[in-house]
Amino acid sequence: MGKSLVLAEKPSVGRELARVLGCKRGGEGYMEGDRYVVTWALGHLVTLADPDVYEKKWEKWDMADLPMLPQNMKLVVIGQTSRQFKVVQSLMKRGDISDLIIATDAGREGELVARWIMIKAGWKKPTKRLWISSQTDKAIKEGFAKLRPAADYDNLFRSAQARSEADWIVGLNVTRALTCRHNAQLSAGRVQTPTLALIVDREKEIRSFVPREYYGVRLKAGGFCASYRDKNNNARSFDRSVMERIAAACEKGECVLTQVRKMRRQTPPPAAYDLTELQRDANKKYAYSAKETLNLMQSLYEQHKLLTYPRTDSRYISDDVVPTLPDRLKAVMVDSYKPFAQELMRNRPLKTKYLVNNAKVTDHHAIIPTEESPDLWQLSGPERNIYDLVVRRFLAVLMPPYEYEEVELTLNCAGHNFTAKGKIVLNAGWKAVYDRNFSFDEEEDDSQSLPDVRQGQRLKVSSVQVTTGKTPPPPRYTEATLLTAMEHPQTQVQDKEQRKILEETGGLGTPATRADIIEKLFSAFYIERRGKELVPTSKGMQLVELAPKDLRSATLTAKWEDRLSRIAKGQERDFKFIEEMRSYAGKLVNDVKLSEAKYTHDNQTRKACPDCGKFLLLVKGKKGEMLVCPDRECGYRKSVTQTTNARCPNCFKKMELRGEGDNQMFACVCGYREKLSAFKERRASAGAGKRDVQNYLNNQKKEEPKNNAMADALAQWLAQNQK
Repeated sequence: MGKSLVLAEKPSVGRELARVLGCKRGGEGYMEGDRYVVTWALGHLVTLADPDVYEKKWEKWDMADLPMLPQNMKLVVIGQTSRQFKVVQSLMKRGDISDLIIATDAGREGELVARWIMIKAGWKKPTKRLWISSQTDKAIKEGFAKLRPAADYDNLFRSAQARSEADWIVGLNVTRALTCRHNAQLSAGRVQTPTLALIVDREKEIRSFVPREYYGVRLKAGGFCASYRDKNNNARSFDRSVMERIAAACEKGECVLTQVRKMRRQTPPPAAYDLTELQRDANKKYAYSAKETLNLMQSLYEQHKLLTYPRTDSRYISDDVVPTLPDRLKAVMVDSYKPFAQELMRNRPLKTKYLVNNAKVTDHHAIIPTEESPDLWQLSGPERNIYDLVVRRFLAVLMPPYEYEEVELTLNCAGHNFTAKGKIVLNAGWKAVYDRNFSFDEEEDDSQSLPDVRQGQRLKVSSVQVTTGKTPPPPRYTEATLLTAMEHPQTQVQDKEQRKILEETGGLGTPATRADIIEKLFSAFYIERRGKELVPTSKGMQLVELAPKDLRSATLTAKWEDRLSRIAKGQERDFKFIEEMRSYAGKLVNDVKLSEAKYTHDNQTRKACPDCGKFLLLVKGKKGEMLVCPDRECGYRKSVTQTTNARCPNCFKKMELRGEGDNQMFACVCGYREKLSAFKERRASAGAGKRDVQNYLNNQKKEEPKNNAMADALAQWLAQNQK
């Protein structure tokens, strides 16, 4: 009997699978045992060919050659990882390999990674699929005991390939058309452009917004406050004189309690996390970007094996996972989670409607802890934060509802009605898991403690005041609220027919792709971050106007995603979808050709590019300002100022690094200034050794754009001190 070849998506997962399967002999790019040979990709090893592979003329960006519509899409080996592809291909051709087990990530993109490698390498032998939701030893062993036929996932592969080909056909054609037409580095895509349109439309609303001042009346009586309500229950008026007359009538008077309402209410626990909900909460609580949260989840899933598969759109688990819940609770009996987990093990039925729902589980169930008990000290600070969010949500969903008594008082003063609300907690329920810092409610709770009063009681008014405020503009998106808008774009659409379509489809992108879409908007300089807020740049606002109208539509993109889902379920043929995309790409290119719109570089400087001579553009990237060449083929870019990880010794905010060479200087918003040379001396005197600086440097390199002056300077300092 021959050996089984196991194909993982990345080395870290491959080595873990090899350990569990007893593959101890190492080779270049693989591990081998008596029964299995485990190898891995490095993400994608194979991709769709560039345009010039089909036609030599497509090597040059020329409007006359558009649209580019190859008859049959070709696959090519990615140059940077071709060595590992050769390793995988040679293993596939070994005579003692009898079958293949696909062990890439259990999702649409993971399926594509494996299938393209198999096609390019010429694999023809039997194939099975490992489909697991966590990377624990137990899950891996159970998964290998229940391998599924690879054919069960053929439609998932067809969906993934259709998505990739559609993005190539539409994205590359429109990007080239816009770039050639306007002589600027412009790009567009089926998810990217409507997402950018959401941010741009919101910015236009904010800029055109005219605030209005409104007024109310607030009185104090019997030790509590009450607010005026008119006969329609409105607390605001835009007429100040009306509110002033009411306040004057109530001053130094008495009010009568006309109604005392007490209502017992309860709030059920929130559903467990899917990826998008976790990204939202991590952004609200820790200001992590969607991409950061996904990376942290991936580490907790693959490396630490503490959480289940991250790229899920389900917030429930299925019946078959219920028997594992006691072991998962035992695993989290550490730190502050212990008393809650023990209480659940003693008293609660673990199969609740808030967590278990077979109908709402897709390819993967909700993100929950695994049966592995954590060594919390081994987690980085950010990993610990994400783990904490997931464990608390897991405990919360298993706990009883939050119960409280809501008290509402209605008072009448001089013929005018006022209301006061209060709340008495009867049972903290699931909210006991969270402290005050874990409130993710959008609105502040304005309830107050109310005295024990009775209907008909008369109270003396101690004070009355006219309150004022201004109607606020719509808020700018944060990553948290943008993720919500991408998931439910129908809330941003006025047209009833379009809204209905969006409600029936899955929104913009998928949980697995939304983080990358947002990152692309940053890297293309279409948006910038101000605090937590996302603000479109001039380039981003212009692109939305220049892009074909159809491509800005959230409705169209959601329809596409729905069709890809139908392909994955076998309800639609992939070739039909691709043919429509080919026709659509031709239409979009023609729209761009006929457009009379103009693009203006309003961020152009008078500094010439040292490589091609064109005037450089000043852009604000995620980590500071940069000078970028507008010529797509040149690609020159240089950092001007950078927000570094170095903290100001006065106010502890992150400092910017400015200048070049010997004149490089740190600057803080509080006014603190320090030369780079002085900073290095201060770090050294504070006990930061070479290893500390090296770690700092490595972290900085991960986050900063190329030509990083800070990294260069520290690298030079490190090199000198290692001599």
